[in-house]
Amino acid sequence: MVSSSHEAMHRIFQEHPDLFSRVSEVLGVDFGPPTSVTVLPTDLTEARPLERRVDTLLRLETEDDEPLLLAVEAQGKKDPDKPASWAYYASYLLTKYRLQPILLVVCQDRATAEWAARPVHFGPRQWPLLTLRPLVAGPHNMPVITDPAEARKDLALATLSAITHGRDPDIGAILKAVTTALQDAPDAVKNPIIEFISQGLGKLPAAALWRKLVAVDLSFYKSPLFEEVRDEGRAQRAAEDVLAVLAERGIDVSEDARERISGCGDPEILRRWLRRAVTAPAAEDIFVVD
Repeated sequence: MVSSSHEAMHRIFQEHPDLFSRVSEVLGVDFGPPTSVTVLPTDLTEARPLERRVDTLLRLETEDDEPLLLAVEAQGKKDPDKPASWAYYASYLLTKYRLQPILLVVCQDRATAEWAARPVHFGPRQWPLLTLRPLVAGPHNMPVITDPAEARKDLALATLSAITHGRDPDIGAILKAVTTALQDAPDAVKNPIIEFISQGLGKLPAAALWRKLVAVDLSFYKSPLFEEVRDEGRAQRAAEDVLAVLAERGIDVSEDARERISGCGDPEILRRWLRRAVTAPAAEDIFVVD
């Protein structure tokens, strides 16, 4: 199953395709900003029943160079089968579009990034047929942006930086810089950035911090994430009410029942349990299905 962080690491280039020129500059390779961008189909399936799909595929037009194809792959862990797939993508794209392809791999941990960045030679040791050399963006080379002014200058790069540094000890300062920079940004800019970072952090501990910062620093902003945070707050308060009523009545609550009540995120179910908690002879009775 594709994770939310996987989606965010490559889809940000669909939303901000010119981000590639800044990322390539950080990586020490000069690709000018595109003058136009076309989002291409990502399905690389052959005629035979074998499906191959690149994460994001863009055609980039530049002022000076011929158009090129940018394939962006989000990689969450080492996979010995991936280099062969990436080599296939490159040859397929070159054959289909007759344009030079380049592969950018985006990672969230240093070990995976260093693995992905190693040149891979295909063919006999004496005479390699081809060499795969993807560009790799990850925590080892993406800038750590903790200054709101710097984040404001390039919100897309700051977003990718926050995603790739999700495990960084400075992630709190990185996320705070982004929310501070977003306070002056229009809603159309805030929306995708808030959601990209939320998806990109996935289940990392930093995700909870991001949600709190969005709720506090951007409380006026009604994004889907904000609504989710608000609903979670309501559910937490409702769960506390259920436990408080049971405690006031002197009803013993087992550890399993307490975890079930505290872990419920549905306010409607919690309201039903609250009504039952007023008269239920035992804590477990509030869970009985009518």
